[in-house]
Parts: sequence; structure tokens; C-alpha cells
Amino acid sequence: MSKARKPDWLKMRPPSGREFADIRRTLRERDLHTVCEEANCPNMGECWSGGHGDGGGTATFMLMGDRCSRGCNFCDVKTGGMDPLDEDEPANVAAAVAEIGLDYVVLTSVDRDDLPDQGAGHFAETIREIKARHPGILVEVLIPDFQGEERLVRKIVDAEPDVIAHNVETVERLQWPVRDRRAGYEQSLSVLEQVTDASDVYTKTSLMLGVGEYHHEIYQTLSDLREADVDVVTLGQYLQPSRSHLDVERYVHPAEFDTWQRVAEDELGFLYCASGPMVRSSYRAGELFVDAVLREGKSVEDARRDARRQAGD
Repeated sequence: MSKARKPDWLKMRPPSGREFADIRRTLRERDLHTVCEEANCPNMGECWSGGHGDGGGTATFMLMGDRCSRGCNFCDVKTGGMDPLDEDEPANVAAAVAEIGLDYVVLTSVDRDDLPDQGAGHFAETIREIKARHPGILVEVLIPDFQGEERLVRKIVDAEPDVIAHNVETVERLQWPVRDRRAGYEQSLSVLEQVTDASDVYTKTSLMLGVGEYHHEIYQTLSDLREADVDVVTLGQYLQPSRSHLDVERYVHPAEFDTWQRVAEDELGFLYCASGPMVRSSYRAGELFVDAVLREGKSVEDARRDARRQAGD
């Protein structure tokens, strides 16, 4: 199936624009990585170049190097050969956020099962560094599962980001071969539940469609996520990064994505659902979060005031 011609709705323009070029230059100068580049995200140009209503675009910084300790069959990030952590990275990321002019930042990371705390402390330090330098900035984090260890998840919660995301990636039946065998459906659900039980921070997750799932399995997954009190879900089309990766089983029509968005929001009660062929976990993250906050009857300044309070300002 992966050799079939992509439908017209999956055609995309190459990234361009002054903002895009400026962000890329800043990243190179500071030797920083983004998941946008490492995973060949199709929305890189749109997210980097477009604002979310009251500030700069969204870039997703990838912490702890560009090599992962796991080998998921859908992911284009390189596996193995991890370097020691860069002690200057938290400060460099915070400085880059200021230079780019972001007021909503997304942080994620590779898996680092090779480290004693799997990198949780480094992740938390980066959150705190950004919050300390930029009181009021909104920080979303997309975290690994930390093998389900509550003490490590708690390190992230205690750093007080505004949104904590962890992706279940696919339905329960397809966790393998889609994900590394060290990942798992129940383990990922437990991470999201730990965040909800320990804080009132917004929680978020993401599903890829087109890897062989059935409609009833998508519905069951969405139901399980709401049972775990997950606030936000995103749904997107899986695209094969190379011939050595997992095959695409089908290309999901945009109308089906629209249907799942209505199911998620209107029937199951998610705060919002970003759903479409080109949607990825961090797609228009700032814009959609701000819109959701407004729909809850809060203002953007309310969200920023909460962020400043968390930062101790």
C-alpha cells in the first residue's frame, strides 16, 4: 500500500519564508535540534512561519540529542549512538526562544533509556530555564513514557509546564509493530493518568491513522483517553518516512478526519481535537491551545498570568 500514489490532499509545499529561514539559522548557530526537522514533519514551514494569533510561530525543540534509544517503526529519528547530555542545552534553548520571539514553545525529546533518570531531570531543567527567563510564556511538553516510572513523570509535573503531552501513537492492538517493544498502550495511558492525578495541567495525546486500525478501535482508544481525563487529542495520517519503515495501510480521506473530530469534541467531550491528514502532535499547538482557553471562558492573559504565577513572578 505504501507504494500507492499519494492522494492530492497530501501534497505539500516546501517550507519557505523569512521567519522559517530565521528560525533555522538560530537553531544552527546554537546547535539545537527540532523534531520538526529530525522527523521530517510536513507542517514545518507552516508552523514556523505562522503565528498563533498574538506572537511568533510554533517550533518544537527536541532535547537530549538527535538519536533515540528506541527504534519505533514509524519514526524517522535515528536510533542508537547517543551522546552525553549537553549541560548547556537548557540555557541555549531558553536563549533561542527569546531570539526567535516565541510566546508558546513546545519541547519534546528522544527516548534516553540509557540514562539513570531517562533524561527527566534534563527535561525539567529546560522547562524551568525557559519559565525563569520568560515569565508568562506558555510551555507545552511532549514527553517520553519514562518506562512508566511515577517519580520521573513527577519531575516533569513539578517543573510546571502548561500542557503535558504523551502520545499513545496507535490503537492497542497495533502498539507492536508500530512502536518499540519497550512502549505500550497501558504504559502510555498510565503516564497520562499520572499527570492528571498529580496536577491540573492540560493533558494531550496523538494518534496516527492509516497503519491498519479499524474504526471501532479508534473509537475505543478515544474513549479510553477520555476515561483517563485526557483533555486534547490530535489525529493525523501516517506517512512512511522511507521504504524501511512501516507501510501505509491506507490513506484516510479528510472527511473521515472531520468525522473523528466531531466524535472527539461533541460526543466524547475533548477540549479540542485537531484532526486532518497533515496534522501532527504539535500542529498549530499554540493557536489551538489559545482558542481552547478562550472557549473555556478564560482569556489568553489569564493563561499567561497562571504561567507567571507558576514561574514565581
